[in-house]
Amino acid sequence: MKWHRFASRCRARVGVARRSVLAALIAAVAALSVAPALAADSDAAWKALAEGGKVALIRHEITDPGVGDPAGMRLDDCRTQRNLTEQGRRDARALGDAFRSRGVPIERVLSSPWCRCLETARLAFGAAEVNAALGNLFGRPEQSGWQVQAMRELVAGHRARGNLVLVSHGSTISALTGVSPEPGEIVVVTADADGRVRVVARVVGHRY
Repeated sequence: MKWHRFASRCRARVGVARRSVLAALIAAVAALSVAPALAADSDAAWKALAEGGKVALIRHEITDPGVGDPAGMRLDDCRTQRNLTEQGRRDARALGDAFRSRGVPIERVLSSPWCRCLETARLAFGAAEVNAALGNLFGRPEQSGWQVQAMRELVAGHRARGNLVLVSHGSTISALTGVSPEPGEIVVVTADADGRVRVVARVVGHRY
């Protein structure tokens, strides 16, 4: 009886090990299949931007650790906010270089009034106009209605040959598109005939 119990336990352990190996193999295959898809999506996004006439929603680059903003945050004082790290500043410059090296035409650059967005926009593109509709919606759900409507109007109203660049926050971009972007991610959108915002493609992460 003891031998049977021992053999049974051994078979159970082997079964668990096999399942663990199988799960690891499945995860590895899934990761390999996702990488080309993301690369293809980034290529499609850059191609769409090079054609012009699109709207590029960009989440600000990497910031100091944290969620939301410190208590007592003021828009007129960057010292009270979460700001870009040195890596975030390097990434913002790389973002601008990517647009220029690909010959992406830019008509206007608008930014959230938050300092991390303004710094991202200015380091990447040189200048930006402040637009309150692009402000942070994290912890401010009561602002969502008018901001999303205003952003829809910006997208639907863009008719220029160049692209409209909107530098904003993850929560704000998600409220408009349903996409939750990484820092520095570009979500390329257009508007349908009825004004609905449609996601064309994404430059995920820092695939600049």
